[in-house]
Amino acid sequence: QVQLVESGGGTVQPGGSLRLSCAVSGSRFIFYAMGWYRQAPGKQRELVATISNARNTNYGDFVEGRFTISRDNAKNTVDLQMNSLKPEDTALYYCAGQNDPFGNFGYWGQGTQVTVSS
Repeated sequence: QVQLVESGGGTVQPGGSLRLSCAVSGSRFIFYAMGWYRQAPGKQRELVATISNARNTNYGDFVEGRFTISRDNAKNTVDLQMNSLKPEDTALYYCAGQNDPFGNFGYWGQGTQVTVSS
């Protein structure tokens, strides 16, 4: 059974950095794309970043160059380096895997909390 397990969340002051990691276990299946989404209380889930097998990346407009997504297919992991964090980045961050060529992210992790507060 494929599982996505996130790590690296925590509490950081505004302007600080965090690195989120997601490891795929239970299968050597390489997702067409992997991504990070987030959901803050009372808000809809939104795209943070995605990365394809060809290393093509896509970021949410709010990222504004502060975050970098990367993946290692040999290790079946995807990371999100977040710099210059703002209080509005506070949310539960989810790792996701696109398991078909039609853009459907069918596999999700449990989420890791990121809190940006002074």
